[in-house]
Amino acid sequence: MAPRNLDEVSPLDLKSHLLCERFINLHSSLLKKGHRVSDLRQLARSGNARRRGVRLTWIAFVAFFIWSLRPFLDVVVKQALGVKCILPNNYFVWEATRPLADCRICQTDVLYLDNVTRKDFEPFAYSYRPIVVRDAAKWWPAASDFDYEFFRVLFEATPGAYDSVEDECQFLNFKTDLYSLRDVFQMPEERANLSAGTRPWYVGWSNCHADVLKTMRKFYEKPHFLPEDAEHSHVDFVFMGYQKGAYMHLDYISRLMWQAQLRGHKTWRLNPPPECEDICPSHTFTVKPGDIILLDTRQWYHDTYIKDELLLDELYLIYNRMEQISKGLILTLTYRPLIFPTN
Repeated sequence: MAPRNLDEVSPLDLKSHLLCERFINLHSSLLKKGHRVSDLRQLARSGNARRRGVRLTWIAFVAFFIWSLRPFLDVVVKQALGVKCILPNNYFVWEATRPLADCRICQTDVLYLDNVTRKDFEPFAYSYRPIVVRDAAKWWPAASDFDYEFFRVLFEATPGAYDSVEDECQFLNFKTDLYSLRDVFQMPEERANLSAGTRPWYVGWSNCHADVLKTMRKFYEKPHFLPEDAEHSHVDFVFMGYQKGAYMHLDYISRLMWQAQLRGHKTWRLNPPPECEDICPSHTFTVKPGDIILLDTRQWYHDTYIKDELLLDELYLIYNRMEQISKGLILTLTYRPLIFPTN
C-alpha cells in the first residue's frame, strides 16, 4: 500500500507514529546494552502493578469519603427534591431570557371605572392597560368576614390544609421571618395584630386544597363585569399582612391578573421594562377596600406598599377563549394572575 501524504495524516496519527518510533529505538538500545527481553517485561509488569495499587488506594479512599458523607448527602438530596421549581425561581435566568416588551401596551394611563357593567367593560376586557374598578368587591361577604382569625381557624380545622400549601401550592414570605403558613398562624396575638413593639409581616400563599377552596368561595364570586365565559381556576391566592409589601419585580407567569382588595389600602408603583423607559411613564396609585385591579404583571415591573393596617387581598385564575385568566382577592388578601387572550 502506498504511504499516505503527510497532509492527509491527522495530528493524532502523527504523534502515535513518533511515539512508536521512539519506543522501538529505546527497546533496541536497551537490548544492545545487554538487557534481556524478560527483564524489560518484568519491569513493565511491576510498574503497572504499582500504578494499579495507587489507583485502588485512591478509589478506596474516595469511596470511604463518600460513604462518610452519606447522611449529609441524603439531607441535601431530599431538600433538592423538595424544591418544586429550581429554575423557575431563578429570577436572573428569567430576566435574561425575557422577550422584549411591546412598548405600545404601556403608553396609556391607569384606567379607573365606577359602576361598570359587563357591557361597559367589554372594550377593555382583553387589553393590557392597568385598570382599577372601584367598589366592585365592596359587597362581597369576604370583605367583612375574611381576616387573620378566619384563615387561622380554617387551616387548623381542615386536615391536610397546611401540607397542601407546602407540597402542592406556594408560600411567599417576602423576606419576613415567617417561612411557612404554620409559622404565620402560630404567631403571638400581639404580633398578628401588629401591636406596639412587634415586627411587621406580610405573606402570600396559594390555595389548592379542595375543602379550603370550597369554604373560601362561599364568601366571594367572580367579578360581575368580567366576560360571561370567564371561569375560576383551581387555585386562589391570598396576600395578607402589615406595612411591608412586594419588592419591584415582574411576574413570570403565563397569564394576566385580577386582584380584589378586601381590607386595608395598598399602594402600587408601576415601572415599564427598561426597553420602554423612554416611551412609557411610571404610575403610582392606591387601591382601597372593595376595589379590583386588573394588571399585566408580566409587562409592568411593580412593587407594593401597605400602610399601618391589616391588608388582605385575594387573587384568582379564570379562563376565557381557552386561555387562563387569573384573579386575585386581597385582605389585602392579595394577588394572583388573571389570564386574557393575546389576540
